[in-house]
Formats: sequence, C-alpha cells, structure tokens
Amino acid sequence: MTAPQSTSAALPAPGVPAADQPPAGTVPASRGTDFTLLAVAIAGVSMSAPLIAATTAPALAIAFWRNAMAVGVLSPVALWRHRGELRRMGRRALGLSGAAGVVLALHFGLWLPSLTMTSVATSTALVTTTPIWTTLILRLRGHRPPGLVWAGTALAVVGVLILTGIDMSTDTRALAGDALALAAGLAAAVYMLLGAEVRRTATTTAYTFVCYSTTAAVLLGACLVSGSALGGYDGKSWLKIAALTVVAQLLGHSLLNRVVSGLGPSTTSTAILLETPGAALIAALWLGQTPPAAAYPALGVILAGLALVILADRRKRA
Repeated sequence: MTAPQSTSAALPAPGVPAADQPPAGTVPASRGTDFTLLAVAIAGVSMSAPLIAATTAPALAIAFWRNAMAVGVLSPVALWRHRGELRRMGRRALGLSGAAGVVLALHFGLWLPSLTMTSVATSTALVTTTPIWTTLILRLRGHRPPGLVWAGTALAVVGVLILTGIDMSTDTRALAGDALALAAGLAAAVYMLLGAEVRRTATTTAYTFVCYSTTAAVLLGACLVSGSALGGYDGKSWLKIAALTVVAQLLGHSLLNRVVSGLGPSTTSTAILLETPGAALIAALWLGQTPPAAAYPALGVILAGLALVILADRRKRA
C-alpha cells in the first residue's frame, strides 16, 4: 500500500511493516499501555457471545444495533471534535475505512448464519483461523513473519481446538456452514489489516466512526433482505443490546482498532483467540454454564502461543 497522504507524515520505521506503524504525527503509546488496552478489549469482546446468547433478538439485528448504537455514541465526538480530521482524511483513507466496514459486516453476515448450519464448536474453531489468514496475507504483501510468529499462531489455534474441538461433517448443509465460518475468519483478518493501515494516518475515533457507519448501513440492508426483525423486543433485550454495544463494540472492537497500530496485526489477531476461553469463563460466572474441563488448559496454550508471537515482535524491534 502507498505511503501516508500528507507529505509531512512520518515515514515507516526501517524494518517495521507499514501496517505496524503508529498514526503519522502522533506520539506512539507505550507498549505497556497497548497491552493493558488489549486486555480490556479482549475482556470486552469475550462478553459478546454470552450477551448474544442471552438476548432474544435475531443475530443479524443484534449485529446491526450494536454498530448503529456505537455510531450514535461516536457521532457527537467525531462530528464536533474530529470534524476537521474527517474532512482531511482523503479519498484513500475514507475508502479503506469504508472497506473495513464492509468486511466487518461481511464477517458478521457469514459467521452468524454458520452457527445454525454447522455445530457451534466447528464454527468457532474455523472462524478463529483469523491469525493464520493475517500471517498469510502479510506474507503475500511481502513481509516475512519470523518462524516464531508462525509457531505461536499455530499453537494459539491449537489451544482453541482443544477447547472447542472440530467435528467435520459430510452433510452438505454442515459443509456450507463450515465454509461460511472459514470465510468469516478470513474477513476478520482483512478487517484487522485494513484497520492497521488506516490507523497509520487517522485517529481511532475518525476511523471507527466511518467503519462502524458503513458496517451498520450494510447490516441494515442485510436485515431488510433477510426479514430480520429490527424491533419489538422487550426491555431486557434492549438493555442487553446496549450493554453489548458498550463492552463488545465501544470497548472491545474500538480498543482493538486503537492498539493494532502499535502492536501490529499479528499480535492483535492472535490475542483475539483469547475470546473463546474468555467467553466460556464469563458464561460460567454469569449464565451459570459450567465451563468445559478443557477451558483452563486451552487458555494456557493460547497464552503460550501469544507469548511466542510477542517474543518474535520484540526481537524484530530490538
């Protein structure tokens, strides 16, 4: 991809992929702060599945409302404090932000139907191939991820498989669901990489405002086409959708968009695998669902894989 739009923008540091650079003209946050924010983001997205499971509303409609409500919260800040930046984003940055929004909507649109076509365990295992796709795409773009990145990514995915298992079926409908979940994992990787690129030159607020607005518009169309009810829910369902917006969208996805420019897409996408055991443990505490016996060893394996990716990143920066 091309260099930042402004001629005064900082050039990428030697040896560091462009997608891993902080936004031009900003002071890079400390990595300690980034990892703290990443932990909060993972906790936020881990609340997504339990909240969706406890909400009596169509899944696509929930996905639409979490993005639409997030846009409602961001609008006063984005249109007032960041309106100048929005005007200066340029066609390329706006286009990439819009593309990220379309891909995020595609991720939701592919994965949620897969849950009804194949087993939840298989769907979860396949959608969490995101870091593998991320590493492959980076390789195709000319970057050479160290061996530790490949090893850590594979180990983290094994951790998810330990928890979820994967039961491949020969049923045509189940195979279609498997394909949708796998494509959803690829879409998530593209979303992560596009966000990392835009965040080189744009703040989190400006980027997420354009991205979430696009996602909400695309999901609204999907709801209208599929006939998913956009209203008529009880008060508890609306409260849960609002909670989902705050913890999973504004804290979860937005903070992921915040840290990806500093930590890089490989580390960030690998860390997202912690959502699977995190959701299982949260469901145990909140919904009273007994976590599977594999939850704790799986968590340890995923953390070990993430540690390898982080170690590779530190060696690269040294």
